Amino acid sequence: MENGVSNPEKVRAFLKGDPRVIAPQILGAVLTHHSEAGPVSVRLTEVEAYMGPRDSEHPDPGSHTFGGPTARNAPMFGPPGFLYVYFTYGMHYCANIVCGPDGSPSALLLRAGEIVEGEGLAALRRPASKAHKDLASGPARLASALGLTTADTGRDALAAPFSLWLPKTPAAAVASGPRVGVAGPGGSTEYPWRFWVEDDPTVSKYKAARPRTRNTAG
Repeated sequence: MENGVSNPEKVRAFLKGDPRVIAPQILGAVLTHHSEAGPVSVRLTEVEAYMGPRDSEHPDPGSHTFGGPTARNAPMFGPPGFLYVYFTYGMHYCANIVCGPDGSPSALLLRAGEIVEGEGLAALRRPASKAHKDLASGPARLASALGLTTADTGRDALAAPFSLWLPKTPAAAVASGPRVGVAGPGGSTEYPWRFWVEDDPTVSKYKAARPRTRNTAG
């Protein structure tokens, strides 16, 4: 990625901040996974910020950390720049990048992006996608296109086989609103922590939470 910031120390320092502040600034960043099958890079166009447990400074009822640390959400309690990948609905993987200082759990759910390298490989991983814009439009699609699974949770997104380039300049037009598919208070307008590049065709469609289903992310 040209004219971006890729130095791991600088990127990690950037990710130590509040994810609600980082989220609009990270739009346009490019995450790459160099797997054995080849590289795939995605330019981030949509993310959601998630915060901490109910007894933390910033409790977030929509976050996987709300009930406290578990084996599953352990990466979110670690240092910034690491991946938290979880399995949902018995069929999908979703990927987050951990933010905040070590021990202060928070993360950004990678909701959507544009494939800018490795489109052929991404298409093989996403055979149901009918167009380029659909390859990583949605968190499950994005994780699938990058070849991410729970085997990658806890891995450093800033070190091989991964890299993260921050944009040199912020996205021109950024919108925000309630998070997608989060039930209860965490999915309300009180938590407008979903950020996306306005009018970008890869941004996923908003869907409210299903009744009686608690589908948290991040």
